[in-house]
Amino acid sequence: MLDAYLPLVLLFVLAAGFAVFSVAAAPLIGPRRFNRAKLDSYECGIEPSPQPVVGGGRIPVAYYLTAMLFILFDIELVFMYPYAVIADSVGVFGFVAITLYIATIAFAYAYEWRRGGLEWS
Repeated sequence: MLDAYLPLVLLFVLAAGFAVFSVAAAPLIGPRRFNRAKLDSYECGIEPSPQPVVGGGRIPVAYYLTAMLFILFDIELVFMYPYAVIADSVGVFGFVAITLYIATIAFAYAYEWRRGGLEWS
């Protein structure tokens, strides 16, 4: 009965072994070229300040709009693939559901476009 789960367990063991091996081997075989830019903190394109800002400071809204774009279109594709696979078997109900879904995504896309999230300045 448990023999059916053996391939899954072996896959997890293989994945965990690869992860541990990668983390352990990286310092040993990786390049050791350090410079000031690599050792400096990275703050999403903002010039790092020498002193930490109390309260964290303000992050530009463009970062939130970009994140919203990524989430919006990434999740859209995640839900579109299963529908594309079973489109013939779901009939009219599936067609209406996916049409409402695409209309909702189109509304969010129009909102993002109007807010200027698609302009990379």
